[in-house]
Amino acid sequence: MALSRLQALSLLNECDGDHIWSIEHCRLRGVPEDWIAELVDGFESGFNLDEQTIYYKEQKVSQFEGLHDYDLALRLAKFLSIRLGSSLELLPTRRAIVQAIKEKFEEG
Repeated sequence: MALSRLQALSLLNECDGDHIWSIEHCRLRGVPEDWIAELVDGFESGFNLDEQTIYYKEQKVSQFEGLHDYDLALRLAKFLSIRLGSSLELLPTRRAIVQAIKEKFEEG
């Protein structure tokens, strides 16, 4: 299934830079299978801080296979021909980078 521009924008809108999407969620949202294969990774929770802990279906998990929405946002930017430039590297967080990608799209 080919991804349309509208679907890509919808996916980008869902990204915030802080979440790991399950493979199931990616498929439900229409992420192309080749992108899933390209971007999927294994993640491990850190249990010292809640921000380091991965939750799936409201349960703590020690390991999780999925796709980081930050990586998806970068892939979507490439698909949508959004020129990112080197200034993104100066941003302090993944959340800030994803927000900057969205703003660059809005700027045209």
